[in-house]
Amino acid sequence: MLIYNVTVNVDEDTVEDWLQWMRSVHIPDVLNTGCFLECRLTKIMAYEEGGKSFSIQYLAESKELFDQYQSVFAPALQAEHTDRYNGKFAAFRTLLDVVEISKPASK
Repeated sequence: MLIYNVTVNVDEDTVEDWLQWMRSVHIPDVLNTGCFLECRLTKIMAYEEGGKSFSIQYLAESKELFDQYQSVFAPALQAEHTDRYNGKFAAFRTLLDVVEISKPASK
């Protein structure tokens, strides 16, 4: 399993529109590629002057599916995001390899 993490800092005056668009358009479009099992949209709980930061975490079952996303789907989806919010966000992407998932022991 892999987590594709996209960290985005969004200008304060754009946050509400960005969140609505991410929920209703972008995240569904990414999930509809079939390359990811699920997505978590989280707000980073730290003060950022001039904006708010979010982490969007997509869970991929394999490196092959992630690579397919990167080569086939990502360029157009990222361009759509950039065209819509150009100059109003900064983003960086990280690929994480899930080493282990632990759960609490049952009582």
